[in-house]
Amino acid sequence: MTALADAEKVDVRRYCGYPAYGAASEGAQSWRFFQAYGTLEYRVANLSDTEAGVVRQYLATLSFLEQAIPTAAENLDTDEASVWTRNKTEIDDRLKIFDEWRRRLCGFLGVPAGPSLPSGSLTLTV
Repeated sequence: MTALADAEKVDVRRYCGYPAYGAASEGAQSWRFFQAYGTLEYRVANLSDTEAGVVRQYLATLSFLEQAIPTAAENLDTDEASVWTRNKTEIDDRLKIFDEWRRRLCGFLGVPAGPSLPSGSLTLTV
């Protein structure tokens, strides 16, 4: 079985919106005892070779999308140049695409999105 490397497991956790696992295998941190987190850890540790390949494809896509977000900030100082006008929602658009791919990874692994992954739902403030 081609297990995921530790760095890949870290990326899976953070892309799925879960906190860092930490170095200690014991302790009273409540997040270690959430059922969804345990399911994520079990699935990541027991992927078949084919499943690990699919996860690696997700990780490559997510890495590319994540790196494009800060790069989009390079054009924030230009509102309009000649006929070119920047997309004022580019960063938000990129974040939405990135988060959607994160949710797809969660779906593939069969776990709910973690606490740091936005739900994608709208909030109405009155």
